Amino acid sequence: MISGGADGLGLAVAKRLAERGVRLVILDFNQHALDKARNAFGPGTITACVDVTDHAAVRRAIDEAAAQTGRIDILVNCAGITGQTNLKSHEVDPADFDRVMRVNVNGCLNTFQAVVPHMLKRNYGRVLHFASVSGKEGNAGMLAYSTSKAAVIGMTKVQGKEYAQTGITVNALAPAVIFTEMVAKMPPEQVKYMTDRIPMGRCGTKDEIAAMGEFIVSPENSFVTAFTFDLTGGRATY
Repeated sequence: MISGGADGLGLAVAKRLAERGVRLVILDFNQHALDKARNAFGPGTITACVDVTDHAAVRRAIDEAAAQTGRIDILVNCAGITGQTNLKSHEVDPADFDRVMRVNVNGCLNTFQAVVPHMLKRNYGRVLHFASVSGKEGNAGMLAYSTSKAAVIGMTKVQGKEYAQTGITVNALAPAVIFTEMVAKMPPEQVKYMTDRIPMGRCGTKDEIAAMGEFIVSPENSFVTAFTFDLTGGRATY
């Protein structure tokens, strides 16, 4: 089950998992992108146009998908927004801050709460929350986004510990800037600020994200939980 799986990083992870024979359930807010994804992945793919901030709608969609598939082994939370950027904290619109927190933090919690009961029935599951290096270090000009991703990292630590003896692992992935459609829409000066801090001197790629994500949700990753994986080209080494 991948939230935000119809485009961007979520779609990259979806493609990688589909190549490995994983049956996909994709939640996204973009119906057009969902239609394209369903056509690309084939008739076995389940899609639902859902706002991840709507707790009841998320639960309905996931329960319906679980009824069709009989199980949910993997949850990948990719749905996210940057909100307004290139602003000092005193300039941030409180409504925009709230919106970013609802999508990036509440969205992860909503899908988690809907999926985990299905995993507990089988004593197995892999959960991957997408965080960001900005959640570790803070990106100037990105108050809402950085705060939300720090919250996702905190959520991961709590959930990983809470379910450590259930066969369910909960981890996060904190990339530096990965060139996606979302990044392309950001102010160039904001992207330069982030890229200049990467020792490798480049953006990450969707393929690199997908490869790391595949390992994190694989059965082989069985003794790591509550951890935030780094994918930053050397920017963060802790």
